[in-house]
Amino acid sequence: QVQLVESGGGLVQPGGSLRLSCAASGSIASIGAMGWYRQAPGKQRELVASISSGGTTTYADSVRGRFTISRDNAKNTMYLQMNALKPEDTAAYYCNADIRLPYRTFEGYWGQGTQVTVSS
Repeated sequence: QVQLVESGGGLVQPGGSLRLSCAASGSIASIGAMGWYRQAPGKQRELVASISSGGTTTYADSVRGRFTISRDNAKNTMYLQMNALKPEDTAAYYCNADIRLPYRTFEGYWGQGTQVTVSS
């Protein structure tokens, strides 16, 4: 069994900051690419940022320069530092990871989501 647990969401004023965490637990042999997605009400889920096992990062144009994705492979944890938050960043944020269990191939897993609300 594998679990991805997000934390760090909340209510913040425009211009503020939040740091999201995503911790993977279970019988994990290795973790490949990881990513943060978000979904606002009435909209499709979109990729916010991703990071490879080697640390290569990609960002959506809407967050580049404001958000920073990182990971701690020793802790099986991924982070998303969000600065200069805008009301349009309001969404449920989900982490995704490609995880290989012992004697298995890589499979994608999702966390349960954490709500980020940017409002004055």
